[in-house]
Amino acid sequence: MKPRIIILIFLNIVYLPVDGQNLNYPEVWTLENCIIYAKNNNISISSLRLSKSAANQDLLQAKAAKYPNLNGNVSQGLFAVNGNDGLHIQGLNTQSIGASSSMTLYHDNYLKNNVISKDLSTQLADLSVQESENNITLSVTQAFLNILMAQENIVALQNLLTTTKIQLKQGTQLYNAGSISKLNFLQLQSQHSQDEYNLIAAQNNLRTDLVNLKQLLQLPTSYNFQISPPLEIIVSNDVKPLEIVQSIAQNQRPEVKYGELNIENSALLLKMAKSFIKPTLSISGNISTGYSQGNGSYFSQLANQFYLPVGLSLGIPIYNNRIYKTAVEKSKIEIQQAQLALENTKTILNQQIEQAYINLQNSLSQYESAEKQMRINEQTYAIVNAQMKLGAIDYVQLQQQKLIYIQALQNYLQAKYTAVFNKQIYEFYMGQQINL
Repeated sequence: MKPRIIILIFLNIVYLPVDGQNLNYPEVWTLENCIIYAKNNNISISSLRLSKSAANQDLLQAKAAKYPNLNGNVSQGLFAVNGNDGLHIQGLNTQSIGASSSMTLYHDNYLKNNVISKDLSTQLADLSVQESENNITLSVTQAFLNILMAQENIVALQNLLTTTKIQLKQGTQLYNAGSISKLNFLQLQSQHSQDEYNLIAAQNNLRTDLVNLKQLLQLPTSYNFQISPPLEIIVSNDVKPLEIVQSIAQNQRPEVKYGELNIENSALLLKMAKSFIKPTLSISGNISTGYSQGNGSYFSQLANQFYLPVGLSLGIPIYNNRIYKTAVEKSKIEIQQAQLALENTKTILNQQIEQAYINLQNSLSQYESAEKQMRINEQTYAIVNAQMKLGAIDYVQLQQQKLIYIQALQNYLQAKYTAVFNKQIYEFYMGQQINL
């Protein structure tokens, strides 16, 4: 059975009710196309982008709060008489027209800090999008490499089956001529059946891997999804020093920037909480006029009853049942929590990079060993196959060597694609794009 690469990152998959084809799909599904499409169309990431848009609306509102508001009002009174035959509307009785406005002049920089805080919230939302894009990039890369490994495995098994068919054809001729026993002939038939089974199992695994990637991309069920593999997969043993990768990651990874901005935002929220225990100075004014029936003409009353009062208001908090003090103390605690969260994020990131470094070193060593083993067993199997044709060895020895070669081939493919994926992960931590 084909060895599998274990998927490390799990995402919630949502199926879109979309019909078969879509003009927005890439013409060729390379790894780069898959990653770009996933970033642009993944539902979870799209939801985070909407959260960013909502945060931007909060920012616009915070900026607008620095300016005066304006509200208008119009009221109309009617004169009604209740007679013997019911209620009768006689006409206009009173009317008032007005507008009011207010503006905060001083609130201990609350409005300014609120704008900065909402701007930081927008940046935090954007960093959440970037982190999710990083996660899905690795998931898509791993799923894509699973497909490449399955395809390469199928090619190798097809070649083995071709060889087995030739052996079975020769064995049938020898058996009919009485040159080999029925046991050896049955062993050849059994090996041919086993090779067919291995190939069918590998083809089934490929279909499963294609579906896994297709679901990660959230493509419709009816869509015929096929990938375009790169010309070749190269395993490079050029490994950047661990300390350099950790240093770069600490300075540019979105989860670290998120933690740093979260501390900054928590400090602003503390300042804003303290603002509520300080006096607030506001200015307000209104314009009003009105009309009353029986007091003169309509327009003359509007002109004569015109009022424009303007006033200042000073609010001084004295006792508020510890509401504001509690808010201040909780804000201090949130700063400490944000600092611990950042420290934890940096620690986990360094540990992840160190583990990725160890995984890469181990996989490169295994790849080198597996490649040597596979090449040796490939040559050995070719020699044994040639000797069998000459009658120097029996079919049991051939089958044993073939099983050893198949296992060596499977180990090689597993080690090859594991090494490629581990290198992509390690270099991705320091900002390099996925590139096969």
